[in-house]
This record gives sequence, structure tokens and C-alpha cells, in this order.
Amino acid sequence: MSLLDSINDPADLRKLPRTQLKPLADELRAFLLASVARTGGHLSSNLGTVELSIALHYVFNTPYDRLVWDVGHQTYPHKILTGRRDRMGTLRQLGGLSGFPLRTESEFDAFGTAHSSTSISAALGMAVAAQRKGENRRAVAIIGDGAMTAGMAFEALNNGGVADCDLLVILNDNDMSISPPVGALNRYLAQLMSGHFYSAAKNVGKNVLKVAPPLFELAKRIEEHAKGMVVPATLFEKFGFNYIGPIDGHDLDSLIPTLENIRHLRGPQFLHVVTRKGQGYKLAEADPVAYHGPGKFDPAVGLTAPAAPPKTTFTQVFGQWLCDMAAQDERLVGITPAMREGSGLVEFEKRFPQRYFDVGIAEQHAVTFAAGLACEGMKPVVAIYSTFLQRAYDQLIHDVALQNLPVVFALDRAGIVGADGPTHAGAYDIPYLRCVPNMGIACPADEDECRRLLTTAFHRDHPVAVRYPRGAGPGAVVQPGLEPLPYGKGEVRREGSGIAIMAFGTLLAPALVAAERLGATVVNMRWAKPLDEALLLQVAGSHEALVTLEEGAIAGGAGSAVCEALHAAGLAKPVLQLGLRDEFIPHGDPARLLALQGLDAAGIEAAVRDRFGEIAERARPPLKIVGS
Repeated sequence: MSLLDSINDPADLRKLPRTQLKPLADELRAFLLASVARTGGHLSSNLGTVELSIALHYVFNTPYDRLVWDVGHQTYPHKILTGRRDRMGTLRQLGGLSGFPLRTESEFDAFGTAHSSTSISAALGMAVAAQRKGENRRAVAIIGDGAMTAGMAFEALNNGGVADCDLLVILNDNDMSISPPVGALNRYLAQLMSGHFYSAAKNVGKNVLKVAPPLFELAKRIEEHAKGMVVPATLFEKFGFNYIGPIDGHDLDSLIPTLENIRHLRGPQFLHVVTRKGQGYKLAEADPVAYHGPGKFDPAVGLTAPAAPPKTTFTQVFGQWLCDMAAQDERLVGITPAMREGSGLVEFEKRFPQRYFDVGIAEQHAVTFAAGLACEGMKPVVAIYSTFLQRAYDQLIHDVALQNLPVVFALDRAGIVGADGPTHAGAYDIPYLRCVPNMGIACPADEDECRRLLTTAFHRDHPVAVRYPRGAGPGAVVQPGLEPLPYGKGEVRREGSGIAIMAFGTLLAPALVAAERLGATVVNMRWAKPLDEALLLQVAGSHEALVTLEEGAIAGGAGSAVCEALHAAGLAKPVLQLGLRDEFIPHGDPARLLALQGLDAAGIEAAVRDRFGEIAERARPPLKIVGS
């Protein structure tokens, strides 16, 4: 039996002699690489946390001691060591293991994390609770250098440094977030770990003490002075933490004794660990971005180009539009909160580096920064995932919408996202944006409409969000121009009778298929706000029933807007609202998840027949298809 096969939980790990931990790390890394190659998932970050995961579970009494992993996409070694090795083949699949820590999945997952920079706050809460209850348990937050750019992390440090509790914050410094890390803090960390002199400087006091013990105070002053010469600022110590490090995060002979010593220290502690993304797999070490979240691949070969060219994604449509519009209008600036690759801004950065701003994992700042730019006549485009804009909701309302500033929000990953699961689902943007005055919300049905609606949004003098899903659309040919579509206007895409389906976004395609079988009218609404009320009332007046369709939360969504408009017009009409139900959507294949929500063509048809069966039976055969 291999060493890894003998580890069914951390208690087994803690029985091993320390001499066996390095061979265990080799086995764990090999298993991890083979496993992710079969399923796809996050790779580079997990290869970098193998030794750290082993050391933490070896030293701390988990799950009694709490480990909170920030973002959580680097927890595969943690999952493997905590009894989930045999289920790694189900990773990120429907009914299988989550790609992130999940409290309902394991008692070893102390806190659910998938958005950045929450770990210190959560671990501090656990540490304070332990102190209040008189429990001798430790709380450990493991946070990356990219996540440390977020304001929330510093809010927690500010609170934690004066809290009367035992908290350990581990900075996993790999100098590599998903996009290249940015900002003054990153420069500080790079300088902090840039040479061996700093580590030597920390030992000055010890060396002096060995020679002349009475010079203890002098030794302390020498140590602090030496640190001051090398380090720009003792930042974390100023927050009230006892700073230790930096140490090599792949050296178990250094990690384990250090953690054992820290475990007995009281009060807030800060350990700076330096790791390398992709550690142990040369291809990932050389290109950690490409191997950040790969699909299935052969580890012996590495990533290869697909046999057939992939379909154009909405993200790519946005990226090309951004470059084309920037070439036409020099006022345009692009902003991303640390998601250059995911949001499609790589080419924009190359072509317009002076107009590209990656602000780090700081969504709140990104939105208010855009507001400041707009105040001075610039035309900012904030490229952000739907789920991440939630983090800047106050700024969106108070700093952008209240001042009616022309900021375009390009909302990627709207609707179901698939393998990343409920934490990344863009289910709520229509409800949370629709209630904000001055906001417009566009819902393109295909790739070409996405490009044209982005142009429409850009030319408005108020904030507009354009929401589009992850991945490819129905395959519409994208026209190269920058022609806008009318603001707040929809179109009838299919004429039928009896029932009218009002589709918002890319569910127009399955709506058209279902309508063929139902003899129903299909309206491409395009805008969740403002609604095309004239078109809505015209269609409502000529049909017996309406169906609203959206890849977003039903509660407060576009369907609710339709009902409100009908009510305001004094028009009583039965309405069936179809969308994402009032539940968190699990991880899995997007098409399968849509089908489970009843949002594929068959599900739409079944729901309509179930509610309006008699009307559907009376509907006349379809008359014609109206041009796109």
C-alpha cells in the first residue's frame, strides 16, 4: 500500500513519522496531477499547496482546529487528505465533489469559500467564538497574495490585530493570482521576499544574544533596524500581528517546526509562506495561467490545441468589441478586478495599455474608480462577473447610479456557470439591478446582439449593464460594425397564437424550438429594464396567456417586471414565469443544469402545457418566422 492510500483522514497523517512526509508529498502531487488531468479543474494553485496542506493537517488537530482556505480553489490536496480521495473523480460534476470548500461536504471544511478575501474575517470570528466559549482551539486563515489586495482582508486584519483571541493568518505568497498581481501591496511583498538578507537580518538579535546575553535590548533594536533597512514597512506588525517569515512553503523541514512553534503562541500571528504555483509539474510552473483551470488533458503531453476550432464565446465577443470601440473612441477605458483572462481583456491590454486598469481583487474600488473616471468625461467599461458585482452593490447604487454616471457594466457569467457551482452563478443580477433607478439592463439573445447591445450601452448617458452567459452562444454570425440596437426595444421573432413567450437573453433559442411545438408567439425582449412596454401590451392584448423566460432568478426578475407592467396598465392576464427557481444551483454540466431547471426546449414546452394546456391545444399552426 502506498503512503497516500493509508491516509483516510488527518488522524492517519499525524501517525506518520516526519521522515515519511516528503515521500507522501510526492505521491500526493502525482495523484493530484493525474486526477485533475482526468476531470479538469484548478491545477496550478493546488500543486503549490501540497506541502502546506500536509503540514497544516500534521501540526493542527483538524477538524477541531479550524482551517479556512481563502478562495478555496487551492484545496484539492486538503480534500484528498480529509477522506475524499476516492471521490476526486467526481470533482465539479453534478452530485460530485465541489471545487471549493463546502461545509455540507465535510466537517474538515470549516467555512465555504469561493469568493476572495473572506478567510481572515471568518477565521477571526471562529477564534473569537473559541475564546468566548473557553475552547483551546486554533483558527487558521490561509490567504493568497492576490486575495490580500482586497479591502476586506485589511478590514479583518485591522480588527484581528486588537482582538483578544488566538488567530493565525498564513499568507501563501506565490506571486501569481489568476491574472498577474498588481498594486503597491504586491510590490511590497515582492520586496519583502526578494533576498536572503532579510532572513539573515531577523537572526541578528539571536546571534548577538548568543555572544552577549546582557545585550538583549540592544539586540532587539539591531534586529528591528535591520528589518527596517530591508523591508519598506513592517505592515503586518503595525496591524498588531506577530510577523514570522518569509519561509519556503515547499520545505516541510521548515514548515512543520515553524507551525509547531506558532501553535503554542498566543494572540494574532502572521506567517508569510512563499510557494510556487504549478510546483513539481514543469509545464504548469512555466505557464501557471494556462494551467490555472484546464480541462481534461494528458499530463505527459500537456495542454494541446483542440482538433476543431472552438465556437466563439460571449467573452471573446466582448473582448473584440472593447478593442474596436476603443479604437473608435479614445475616451473608453477598460477596468477589471483581477480577471483579465476570464473577462476577455488580454488583447485590450496589449493594444491599449494606457487605458487598461486591473485594480486587483477590489470590486468596490473598481466601481467607484469607474465613477470617478466618468465624472471627468471618460467612458469606463467595467468587465466583471455577475457574481462579483454583488460585492460592489453599494458603490453601484451610491457612486454610479445615484449620480447617473455613464458606466458600462459588462456582466460575464450571467446565469448558470456549470462546474464552479452556486458561488459563481450569475443568478441575481436582474433582480438586484432592476430596482436601481437610472440603470439599464440588456439581455442579448446571441453573439451578434451582444456586440450591438454593448454599443448601445456605451452610447447612453447613464449606467447600463449588459449581461451574457459563460461560453458560446447559439452561433450567430457577429457583424464587424459598431451598429447599436434601439434602447429599450424588443422584437417579435415568431408569430403564433394563444400563448406568447417573452424571452430575455439566450433562452430565446430553446423558446423558439418549444414554440414550434406549441404554436406560440415568441418575443425577444432584449431589455429587462426598461421594458418595451408598448410591445408587451400589444402582445398581451392579442394573446390569452404569457410566459416569461429568463436565465436568472424568478424572484424579482424580468418576469416580475412584466407582471408589474401589466398590473400598472390594469391588464389582467395569466402569466407563467420560468427561470431559476428559489434555490442555489449546484455545480455540474450547464446543459444538464438548465434541463433540471426546466429551461431547455422540452422543459419549457412541458411547463407551458402543464399550465396552459387547453390554450396550447386551441393554438393555430405557426404562421411564419419573422427575420432576426
